[in-house]
Amino acid sequence: MKIAVLIKQVPDTEEDRHLAPSGSVDRSASERVADEITERALEVALKEKDSDKSIEIVAVTMGPATATEALRKALSMGADSAIHIVDDALAGSDALTTAKALGAGLRDANVDVIIAGNESTDGRGGVVPAMLAELLGLPFLGPLNTVEFTGSSVRGERQSAECTQELAASLPAVLSITERTGEARFPKFKGIMTAKRKPVALYKATDLGLDGINHAEGNLVLGASKRQARGAGTKIVDDGNAAAQLADYLSTENLI
Repeated sequence: MKIAVLIKQVPDTEEDRHLAPSGSVDRSASERVADEITERALEVALKEKDSDKSIEIVAVTMGPATATEALRKALSMGADSAIHIVDDALAGSDALTTAKALGAGLRDANVDVIIAGNESTDGRGGVVPAMLAELLGLPFLGPLNTVEFTGSSVRGERQSAECTQELAASLPAVLSITERTGEARFPKFKGIMTAKRKPVALYKATDLGLDGINHAEGNLVLGASKRQARGAGTKIVDDGNAAAQLADYLSTENLI
C-alpha cells in the first residue's frame, strides 16, 4: 500500500498571527511550523506502517521554499519520501487552486490512500480534501474520528450533530481526519538524521500543466486591517437594581 499524507506549514498557533495588506497570511510574521492536524494525519499512516513495513508513505505539500522544513519533519517522523509543489506563480492560491495543484502532483503517484487533516489552523476552510477527491474521481470519507484499513477498503466513524455515522469505501480513497484520531509521535534522533537523505521531489506549476491557471480569478481583497483590541466590558455592581441594569444592557445590545 502507498499512502500520501497532505502536510501544511502554518504560522505557529502559539504566537500572534497577522495578515499581509493583500489579505493573505503573513507567514514571515511568526514562527513557521507543520500544522498539528496534518501531523496527526501522518500518524494515522505511520500506525499502519508500524504493523506493515511494506507500506510506503509520501508527504505532500504546496507552499513556499520554507515549507521544506515541514516536509523534513514529516520525513523525520517516518515518511519515506516527499513531494513539494513550490512556485511563486501559485502564491496566494485559493482552496480550489490548491486542490488542483495537489491533484496534479498526485495524479501519477499511484497512491492507494490520501490522508489530510479536516481543516488547517490558518485557513479553516476544510474543503481541500473533498475538492481533491472530486478532482481525482475518488471516494471521500471525512472528517473521521477513527480510521481502520481492512484489505482493499477503509472505514471510519464520523460524528455529526445528530449521530455517529460509520463510513466505508473501497481503495483508492481520500480521507480527512480530526484530532480525535490521536496525537502525533515525536521524531527520534535516528529519524532526524535519516530524513536528510530521503528524497524530496520538487514541482513547478508548469511541470504539472498548471501554467495557465489563474488563482486570483474571482478573488478581490480590498484591504486588511488589524483587529482592534478588546475593550473593557460593562461592569454591573449590585446595589439593589442589578437585574434592571442587566436587562437594560441586554436590550440595548439587542440580545433579548
